[in-house]
Amino acid sequence: MQAGDLEAAHALSLAVHWPHRLADWQAAFALGGGLVAERDGELVGTTLVWPWGPTHATLGLVIVAPRCQGRRIGYRLMQAALAQLGEACCVLLHATAEGRGLYERLGFVRTGEVRQHQGTAGSAPLVALDGGWRLRPSDHNDVVSLIELDTRARGMPREALITELLGHADTVVLDYEGQARGFGMLRRFGRGLIIGPVVAPDAEGAKALIAHLVGLSAGKFVRIDVDFDSGLTEWLETLGLLRVDAPTEMVRGGPLVKRPEARLFSLATQALG
Repeated sequence: MQAGDLEAAHALSLAVHWPHRLADWQAAFALGGGLVAERDGELVGTTLVWPWGPTHATLGLVIVAPRCQGRRIGYRLMQAALAQLGEACCVLLHATAEGRGLYERLGFVRTGEVRQHQGTAGSAPLVALDGGWRLRPSDHNDVVSLIELDTRARGMPREALITELLGHADTVVLDYEGQARGFGMLRRFGRGLIIGPVVAPDAEGAKALIAHLVGLSAGKFVRIDVDFDSGLTEWLETLGLLRVDAPTEMVRGGPLVKRPEARLFSLATQALG
C-alpha cells in the first residue's frame, strides 16, 4: 500500500458500509503499512499492519470488494501480511463474524469479545471516586506514564500510537495521589467521536473516565468499543450508547502478557486494538 492508494481504500470501506473517513485511513496508514490487491489496475482488497516493537503487531482493515469476495483474495492478503511479520510475531486482530473462519484457518485463536456501542450521547452523571482519586487533564509530563499504562494493559508496546493520539485527542487522566493510574481519550473518528483507548485499574475507574468523556460529547454521535468482560455494556446503554456489533478478539502467536494493575476497557479502534 502506498499513500496514493488511500482514496481507493476509503471508497472500498464505504462499499462495505464501514464508517471510516479518508482522514481515518490516513492516520492509520501513517502508523504502519499495508498491502493491497489489484485486479486489472483497480484496487479490490486491503489489509493494514501495525508492528509494535520486534515481537508484536496488530492487523486490521481487511476488506475485499463485494463483487470479488469468495476468490481467496482476503486469504492471500493475510498470508502475505503474516509472512512479512514472521512466525515469531504475536499478532492481534478483531474479527467480524464473516472473517472469523478465515482467521482461524490462518492459526488465530479466540481470546475475547468486544462490544461496539454507539449513538447520540446523553448526559452522563459523574462517577464518584474514593479519597485520593481524581480526574484531571493530561499534560506533557504524563506521556511516559500513559505509554507504560497502555503497554501493561494491551500487552504490547504501542509508544507510537499513544504519542500520536496525545497530539490530537482530548485526554483525561485518572490520578491517585499524584500518580497516573489510568486514562481515557476522545477524538474525531468515523461518523462523529470515538472514546478510546480507556485504561483503568478497575471498572469504577473506567466508568469515571468514560462518563467524563461522554459528558463532553453530549448531543453528539459517539462510539466506544469495550471489552465484553468489563461488565460495562448495560451501563453504556443507559448513556444512550446502544450495542450494534460484537467482534471477536483473536491472537496468533500469543498469548498477550498483560499486567493486572492496568486493564484496557476500550479500544483505540477495532483495527488498531
